[in-house]
Amino acid sequence: MSERIIAGAPVNVNEEGFMTDFRQWNQTIGTELAREADLTLSPRHWQVIEYLQTEYRNEVPLSIRKIGKSGVVDIKEFYQLFPNAPLKTAAKIAGIPKPASCI
Repeated sequence: MSERIIAGAPVNVNEEGFMTDFRQWNQTIGTELAREADLTLSPRHWQVIEYLQTEYRNEVPLSIRKIGKSGVVDIKEFYQLFPNAPLKTAAKIAGIPKPASCI
């Protein structure tokens, strides 16, 4: 584990750059992580991020299939919102650990 500065704040991250302490996350950090992934977050992105964070807080394992069945976003739109490695990218922006279903 190491520390890096994201949006001016010290944040604990693992070797893959995923935050290790969700309590350090805020929307400014999420916006910066999205910028690093070449994404500009729309209100729709934020809805998906909030869903991922809620599932994480409730200790629900995440997968592309589960997200597609969530009623929040279908799989096609999820891939449109987060085109490169959608679940991995969305989880990183949301400040949650990389889901076990991601390689």
